[in-house]
Amino acid sequence: MFITVLIAPSTFIGSTQAISMDLPSSFDWRNINGINYVTSVKNQAPAPTCETYGLCAALETIVQYKVGYPFDCDLSEAHLYFYANGTVARGGVSLTGAADYLIEHGVPDEGCFPDPHRPFDAPFASIPGWENRIVKITSWGWVNKTEDAMKQALINYGPLVVAIYSYNDFTTYKGGIYTPKVKTHHGHVVSIVGYDDTQRYWIIKNSAGIDWGEQGYARVSYDADTTDHPFFATFYGGTGIMYLDGAYGNFMPDVPHIEIIQPAIFHTYLFGNDFSTLFKKGLLSQKGAPKLFGSINVIVNATNTDKVEFYIDKNLSYTDIQAPFEWTMHTSKGLHTLETYAYNNDTLSKDIVDVYTII
Repeated sequence: MFITVLIAPSTFIGSTQAISMDLPSSFDWRNINGINYVTSVKNQAPAPTCETYGLCAALETIVQYKVGYPFDCDLSEAHLYFYANGTVARGGVSLTGAADYLIEHGVPDEGCFPDPHRPFDAPFASIPGWENRIVKITSWGWVNKTEDAMKQALINYGPLVVAIYSYNDFTTYKGGIYTPKVKTHHGHVVSIVGYDDTQRYWIIKNSAGIDWGEQGYARVSYDADTTDHPFFATFYGGTGIMYLDGAYGNFMPDVPHIEIIQPAIFHTYLFGNDFSTLFKKGLLSQKGAPKLFGSINVIVNATNTDKVEFYIDKNLSYTDIQAPFEWTMHTSKGLHTLETYAYNNDTLSKDIVDVYTII
């Protein structure tokens, strides 16, 4: 069996500028000549946005490979989800519809539309000028559900976007080589970033945070997909195994970058002390929203930034013009929305998190 393999980071993924060789016995986009082109593991919770998390995970790796080095590419899953007609009420978005949106409109960076991590639909809009910060693809397609075809597409095009049946024992997976052993399942979308023939497994990148599985990844057996326990799902049509091709656009927009580090979703802050929230189902508050007991020091990671504004419920509460950008937040009891805006000359980016103050 022969395969086209890329010969340099500057070569377009899927290009004909390649050489032919046997399929390697292992391959991992986290280690291409010692370089990890896969972006960090994210957490989609608590919204059913797996389709766009899978698409962006694959596209971010493709972008970084085309640039030639990892630079923490971060695309907006929430923009792709909602602008491609996804809704929390309906429980997701069409994977093929979102892929078509990437062709027609593209997806901007996270700073244009940060994920609010809400278990409900709400009015939405990306920041003005997002159209100048997009990445597009020229095409997408289905991959035959055979080991060789999947390996070839993975190497030629980049990480694959795959629809799966997420069984209960996959949801609670802690490590090892996985094969389904229970029948109860629901639909899910992940990305495949590699494989290993020696132990016969695919390397799956999930969107459930680094505390799931093996630091956010799973090793799924080649034999996981059987008649009794199918793993790859066809509910979006085709084979359920998708490749993306022809990425282009503004890969590295010269804009500020900002991320709210604290408070973080699914965390509880007790008078300044940080704990993982024990009850994840949103008892007495919005699911996923950080729970606050007392004031909290808001910490952001801001780069290429001259000024950061902190808003509570759309009201400007504090402005910081010197790094590190921080603010001690005091809010009344109840649910509030914290927004941060980073500025650099005429450009801006934002981040957002809902918080629930207990006392």
